[in-house]
Amino acid sequence: MANNNLDEQSKVKLEEIIAEESGELRVLTNWQKYIVPTLGIAWALFQLSISSWLLLNEVTIRCIHLAFAMAMLFCSIPFFKKPKKRFKFLWSRDRIPWIDLFLAALGAFAALYLFLDWEGISNRAGMPITRDIVIGFILLILLLEGSRRAIGPALTIIAIAFTLYALFAEHMPEVLAYKSVSLRKYMTQICLSTEGIYGIPLGVSASVVYLYVLFGALLDRSGAGKFFIDLALCFLGKYKGGPAKAAVLSSGLTGMVSGSSIANIVTTGTFTIPLMKKIGYPPTKAAATEVAASIDGQLMPPIMGAAAFIIAEYLNVPYIQVVKSAAIPALASYCALLYITHIEASKAGLRGLTKEELPVLRDVIKNGYFFLIPIGILIYELMILRRTPDHSAFVAIIWLLGVLLIREIYFAKVKNYSFKNAIKNWIDQVADGFVKGSKNMVSVAIACASAGIIVGIVNLGIGGMITEIVEQLSGGNIFVMLLITSIASLLIGMGLPTTATYIVMASLTAPIIVEVGQSNNFIVPLMAAHLFCFYFGMLADDTPPVGLASYAAAAIAGSEPIPTGIQGFLYDIRTTIIAYMFIFNPDLILHNINSWPLAILIFIMAVLGAWAFSSATQGWVIGKNAWYEIILLLGACLFLFQPQIGQKFLDFPNKYLGYIVGLVLWGLTLFSQKVRIKKNPDLTKPVISI
Repeated sequence: MANNNLDEQSKVKLEEIIAEESGELRVLTNWQKYIVPTLGIAWALFQLSISSWLLLNEVTIRCIHLAFAMAMLFCSIPFFKKPKKRFKFLWSRDRIPWIDLFLAALGAFAALYLFLDWEGISNRAGMPITRDIVIGFILLILLLEGSRRAIGPALTIIAIAFTLYALFAEHMPEVLAYKSVSLRKYMTQICLSTEGIYGIPLGVSASVVYLYVLFGALLDRSGAGKFFIDLALCFLGKYKGGPAKAAVLSSGLTGMVSGSSIANIVTTGTFTIPLMKKIGYPPTKAAATEVAASIDGQLMPPIMGAAAFIIAEYLNVPYIQVVKSAAIPALASYCALLYITHIEASKAGLRGLTKEELPVLRDVIKNGYFFLIPIGILIYELMILRRTPDHSAFVAIIWLLGVLLIREIYFAKVKNYSFKNAIKNWIDQVADGFVKGSKNMVSVAIACASAGIIVGIVNLGIGGMITEIVEQLSGGNIFVMLLITSIASLLIGMGLPTTATYIVMASLTAPIIVEVGQSNNFIVPLMAAHLFCFYFGMLADDTPPVGLASYAAAAIAGSEPIPTGIQGFLYDIRTTIIAYMFIFNPDLILHNINSWPLAILIFIMAVLGAWAFSSATQGWVIGKNAWYEIILLLGACLFLFQPQIGQKFLDFPNKYLGYIVGLVLWGLTLFSQKVRIKKNPDLTKPVISI
């Protein structure tokens, strides 16, 4: 009975998570049901327009983008997300109370104020009048309240703490004391310039991220998620633990165009988790596998949880450079997770799916090949033609709309219904995709704007004090510095989306990592420091006790969320190792490497290194590990990720000769296991507990 109750609670929790993720907490009736769809479609049309024919300056675009987000947020998400005994109008889900309609209009106006009076504000830069301060204060309060509603209280609390510190730093204890900023200077920086709320994060959200989220929403609405899952099952489903391998591959494909771990779980996990349970995976392991796979979807270019575009802006490098740097760590991480699913299946003696249980590849390709066309166009525009990310996304969306129209016309001919109905179906599909994309963007836009408050305060000079404090805590030791950054990212990330966590941590710690690295006599590229912050912000999605991704997967699997999160985090340890490794070996992010053969070699060695680490932590290669084999595996991992160790400590003439040591250690491990298994075949038998 208790388990049934837990299942029901999990289902309710899943529905809540999906509703919050998609911005659909309110199910409206009467005339109000048209408000959010109208705003969503208008927002989508605006974003498509500025990517094609509508020429507006950056400030105007950012203001309008935030105005749409504020209006949709207050119309979609109530003050309280759970019913209360009193004040029903604050948690009502069947209507928008007048107070929220007022806040939506006021929030949109406050967001637009910088655009509406840009000339006047520019002329009185640094000397805001009372009206500027009042409207800026309204924007600040409504943005913080909107952030609390959309993504939880964590970012709001952090922003308030930074604000109080900026205004009252002189009154802090001596170790924290700093010159305070005036209210006028604070408001000018945060609300009346492009250094705070309207800074780089919101600019990237407005110019680039929206289009990729819209592209993903249109693909999802048209059924691409099911196509990715079936395609993955066709290729990997028949192998040992096949559904788990398919979950990894399909989540990687979905993550390329989704950028949200929870959306990824809901899309792919609904199909893959039951299949994993069907072949023998315990619910916790099935859910944890999907969690690890979906979270890693944020590593996969081109979206990378929106962080890729912000990294490019912060570092002032072409977007393709971020993709190049992120490619090997992301692919190595996915290859390692595929290997882990194989190990887990071997340890439990699990089978793959039978031929009868698998979809037919020919039918899958026939029914979904057209989804590959816009994705191929996107990759071609980005990688081959080197177009800007926003232009590439716009072209891909236009191709996708055309493909969907042709599909509907084809269906009309095959199923013998009218051309008029085909056009109507297409319009409905596109409109639904526009609305879904806009709803998905609300939390991203609000998170970027709210994180801009913290970035703006750091740029006021407060960052120097924070840098000094963090550097003192680390004692100038790069290892301690990285440990502080990773722990802080995990803690902050428990209450923030990945993008917001990355923005906060990168602003505070990325430059310090580079500086401390130099003081330790080695160079840490700024790209590596930013990716490090991003990786650990991403991993917070499955970190107990919050880990919303774990709750979503646990609800589907019927497992308990905390054990699911713990198991998912254990799988994700391989990703943390990769993050640490590219700090000390920039070759892994292809820093200053432009040779394809060398890049391929580094990738292969990185995959083998990730496999060695996975085998060491999972206690299995082709059979159960002996204690000395774990040492051999960890040694192989170290040399395959850090081949320069051979040059530094063993006087190798070339650092890449260190790879040979790693391969030899791997070979010794395999040889040792085969010898032991020959003597004792029971070492390969499934263990009792997976």
